[in-house]
This record gives sequence, C-alpha cells and structure tokens, in this order.
Amino acid sequence: MTATGTFGLSSAARNLHWLLSNLVEEVPGVRSVAVVSSDGLLLLSSDPAQNAAPAATGRPDGPKGSSADLATIISGIGSLTIGAARLMDGGGVKQTMVAMEEGSVFVMSISDGSLLGVQATPDCDMSVVAYHMALFVGRAGHVLTPELRSELRKTMESAQ
Repeated sequence: MTATGTFGLSSAARNLHWLLSNLVEEVPGVRSVAVVSSDGLLLLSSDPAQNAAPAATGRPDGPKGSSADLATIISGIGSLTIGAARLMDGGGVKQTMVAMEEGSVFVMSISDGSLLGVQATPDCDMSVVAYHMALFVGRAGHVLTPELRSELRKTMESAQ
C-alpha cells in the first residue's frame, strides 16, 4: 500500500492499513487479504487496484475478479460455518480453512461479526498463515469500532 492510499484517513484506519500491508508482505504464500463487515461489505483489501499500484506489491493476483469477490467468498464461508456451529452447539467459530488443489482460503473472526479472509498459495505454511492472522485479529479487533468500519466502508466505496 502506498502512503497516498491512506491520505486523509484517521490514525486508526492508517494503522489497520499498515497491519494488512504487513500481513500481505511478510507472510510467505499470502496472495490476497480482505476484511469484511458482518453484513458482507468489503472494509479493507490488499487488492492492488484498491490500495497500491500492481507493480508495487510484487505479488500474484488474488482470486479471479475483484476484491469484492474475495469479500463475498469470505462472507459466505463465515455465514456457513456460523450456521454449522449453531446446529452443532459448537460455540463461536474462531477460524475456518478451505484447502484446494491450487490454494487455500482462511477465514477468521475479528469482532462484532467482522471477518479476516486470506487467500494463499497451495504451498503456504498453514500454521504460519494462521498465526499471523491471529496476530492481525488481536491487534485489529479492539480498534475496529463502528466509526472505523463506517470510515473504511466510505473509503472502499469512493475507491470503486
């Protein structure tokens, strides 16, 4: 992400962008990352079209389509697993992982129904990805207030 991508944002929003950037840049195998609100709206994305010039990331593209597609996938997986946990009296869902031949998708609860989703390569170290996601959630969960979610939504809407 570039500094221009966070110009005019509150310090909490800039910090959240920084945390997301670190997750993408420092965790091997991570292709794309998105934060989704409880109602399925994209709040934050590692999509180069949303946050930085594509050449600046040096990363392979995320899922086919837009970051909104990743948000839809994350929201759907989150809803499905929450429903399954209720039916099974399993308590709250902490993390979901889908392993595919060509990659993996991880979904982790943040707070108030918000979700962190990561698309990763098939050769990623799943435990490393999960660990860094947990760090992100621990750092972001307490700052993801309704006010910050509103600010991030407006930023994503104006970028589209």
